[in-house]
Amino acid sequence: MNGKTKVTIGIVLLIVIFAMSVAYSAFATELKFNGTAEIVGEWDIRIIDIKAISISEGCDAGKPQYTNTSATFDAKLVKPGDAITYEVTIKNAGTIDATLSTVIFKEQENGSEAIKYSTTELASSLNAGEQTSFTITLEYDSEITEMPSIKNKTIIGIIEYVQSN
Repeated sequence: MNGKTKVTIGIVLLIVIFAMSVAYSAFATELKFNGTAEIVGEWDIRIIDIKAISISEGCDAGKPQYTNTSATFDAKLVKPGDAITYEVTIKNAGTIDATLSTVIFKEQENGSEAIKYSTTELASSLNAGEQTSFTITLEYDSEITEMPSIKNKTIIGIIEYVQSN
């Protein structure tokens, strides 16, 4: 191959490479994506009411108090067989469905054996916007025949709802 042929082949190759570059850029498209994620769900399980719904004659249910996450009541029982029942209402005011995870009711140590308590079951699930109620009954044991030396009992309850799967 002589020098003129080599130069011609070189020029042709440069023209082909240039043409391919122009053709590629003419058929290439750049796509751009922008996205944003935002959490809009709201977790809001709360106590919305507590009230005495049954009170033995002569007893005092006091004025139950509550906040979104706690409730307090002070029952005064007079004689064996007396009972007071409180109804506690819980609402899922959020947008996320909930499942009951834990229910613990326990007596603090050194409380009166003459005071008994019972509760009804809670709903196992609480969907957004729903509410449920349960009761707590405190009773002066009807089988007590002597005045107890310890006259009070503190009961602590913990109820925990978690996000449903």
